Amino acid sequence: MRLVLWDIDHTLIATRGMGQELSAIAFEQVTGRQMVTQAKVDGITEPVIFRETARLHGLSTDRADFERFAAALTRLHVDRAPELRRRGHALAGAAAALDVLAAQPHVTQAVLTGNVRGVAEVKLATFGLDRHIEWELGAYGEDADVRAELVTIALKRASAAAGRRITPAGALIIGDTTADVEAGRRSGVRVIAVATGSSSADELREVGAGTVLPNLLDTDLLVELILSDNAHLGRDGRPCH
Repeated sequence: MRLVLWDIDHTLIATRGMGQELSAIAFEQVTGRQMVTQAKVDGITEPVIFRETARLHGLSTDRADFERFAAALTRLHVDRAPELRRRGHALAGAAAALDVLAAQPHVTQAVLTGNVRGVAEVKLATFGLDRHIEWELGAYGEDADVRAELVTIALKRASAAAGRRITPAGALIIGDTTADVEAGRRSGVRVIAVATGSSSADELREVGAGTVLPNLLDTDLLVELILSDNAHLGRDGRPCH
């Protein structure tokens, strides 16, 4: 089995600011304080974003506070999914990429995201990108603070489901941030980086991405990269070994 672990935000979808907007509402609901600034979010897990944002407001929080925040954030995404559908969009090639990978007999797709699972499910369902995702095999923001630890969790879940050990060599991360690349390096899992978020192609390469795509539009290339064990892009844009 080849386990493909998808990032969500700016890899598969764009929320056009709704993510921060809903986070601000949930933050105020839980802490009683208006969110005037937010901690760094790109590639960071939700518990860390919440904790660091609270700290910027002079607040000390615990796990129970985060769990209330996560529940509030999930409810907001459910309630405002129609607005999210109007304002946001699936990124170019995302639906086709998920479909073509689903047709590969030995590829299983799951999610590796800093989002809490409830929010992740709403985001992908809103744009019709959830039908090929094996949710129980993924790892989510509530599972660990550090992204590399999420990779370990996903591998353990996939191994339990498969009844045999899924090694780092049997998995692959697709994401848009330097944090995705670093998580792959720390866990020994290959990364296909896509320059569709705030990290440029050069920035992704600087932190060790061996393969960087401009987007997900070339599904033939994507499949070739995923099924190859040692793929890096040559000058012609095709995998070289």
